[in-house]
Amino acid sequence: MILLWLLIIPALGGVIAVAVSGRSRLAPRVVALVAMAVELGLAAAAWGGGNPAGTLDYRVPWIPALGVSFHLTMDGLSLLLILLTALLGIIAVLASWRGIQERVGLFHLNLLVILSAIVGVFLAADLFLFYFFWELMLLPMYFLIDLWGHERRHYAAVKFFLFTLLSGLLMLVAILGLYFAHGRATGVYTFDYAALLGTRLPPGTAMWLMLGFFTAFAVKLPAVPLHTWLADAHTEAPTAGSVVLAGLLLKTGAYGMIRFVVPLFPGAALQFAPVAMSLGVAGILYGAFLAFAQHDFKRMVAYTSISHLGFVLLGIFAWNQLALQGAVMQMLCHGLSTGGLFIVAGALQERLGTRDMRRMGGLWTAVPRMGSLTLVLALASLGLPGLGNFVGEWLVLLGAYQVYPQLAVLATVGLVLATVYALWMLHVAFFGPAREASHPADLDRRELAVLAVMIALLVWLGLGPQRVLDTAAPALAQLESTTESRMPLVYTAAEPGGRQP
Repeated sequence: MILLWLLIIPALGGVIAVAVSGRSRLAPRVVALVAMAVELGLAAAAWGGGNPAGTLDYRVPWIPALGVSFHLTMDGLSLLLILLTALLGIIAVLASWRGIQERVGLFHLNLLVILSAIVGVFLAADLFLFYFFWELMLLPMYFLIDLWGHERRHYAAVKFFLFTLLSGLLMLVAILGLYFAHGRATGVYTFDYAALLGTRLPPGTAMWLMLGFFTAFAVKLPAVPLHTWLADAHTEAPTAGSVVLAGLLLKTGAYGMIRFVVPLFPGAALQFAPVAMSLGVAGILYGAFLAFAQHDFKRMVAYTSISHLGFVLLGIFAWNQLALQGAVMQMLCHGLSTGGLFIVAGALQERLGTRDMRRMGGLWTAVPRMGSLTLVLALASLGLPGLGNFVGEWLVLLGAYQVYPQLAVLATVGLVLATVYALWMLHVAFFGPAREASHPADLDRRELAVLAVMIALLVWLGLGPQRVLDTAAPALAQLESTTESRMPLVYTAAEPGGRQP
């Protein structure tokens, strides 16, 4: 029953928030904050309840004639991502506390419906239900960008909508193809994930269906060259929208690859792995180069997401325990570090009226608390040892090296480029002479507390990641064993050429 409550509470909080919005602007904020605090408490209770890495299950019939059930499952992988969702949900509410002044109730309704849909994506164990939640994320995020975004918000919202909708339709076609293929092979038509895992498909069919799933998830991740919507959506979204977009929506793409692409189509995924890993490395390098070329603070942070999530794509298709644990760790830490940088970007825009770093400079002495915390977040982004991003990136590289050493070596260049753009951002925005005479206010207690919590978690994940790794390990091991038992050939890591039959 806890799974149902994890799904319902954010949406219920959003409905109550819009219902009480007529009383004051404060009421919907408080309701949203309480709802997400309760969500975090439930998820934390599940984590500390004595079986944190086990599986919880909830199933009721939904459309039996079509083989559709309302089936929710939570293992260690889902649990970690739901914890991240609840935490970033609280942070998104606090980040919009002062910046959102119009239609406050409607804003929080859209925000909490997105969070509820994201939880549904992480819990769904029926592919029809998964697609329902996948598409449910789309409209409220569109409205969040279009109604509360910045100058070019309409363009960014429509671009986000079209990319996500069209790629989602490809996934729907692939889901239906798998549904009918399983039905013809077994006589049982079902969308149940566990049943579909064992579907035997001709190699050509498996490849096309796998590509349908992969494309949808690659757009959301985003992977090069399907990334072009990301910078516009991030730049024009309100701060809370950017936090949710970077910290959570992008993770649904990575989660889909781990949970669906490789387990459902192991042979096709193995054949496609060199291409997917090459796209990951391309994203690492391309995103880093583009980040360095930006002058808009938010746009720069947006391009760093392409680079960081390239490591996630690389780790997923390396498909060994080290690389998968690194991918999960990178997903969690990217949500914290990049979410924190988007909060800094929003705070700078509120105070200076601009995101252009060429109009900043000299902020270290003017806003020392903001400068100090931004420094730590930038160090996390570049993968400094002792912070969580370092653990994720190096686990991915170690795992990828066992499979495709050449790609792992190329990916390490991304660590050097991350150092360049992170330190360049700090130099341009916070050090050197001030470009314009201004005396912005430093972080207030609310902003300071939010960023301090995010940094504390990054330090904890960097110095003591074992609890998180142990939580994810059984789910990842189960996924690995499921795919290995269905591989058409036995593949081993060879020296130095990587996977060979």
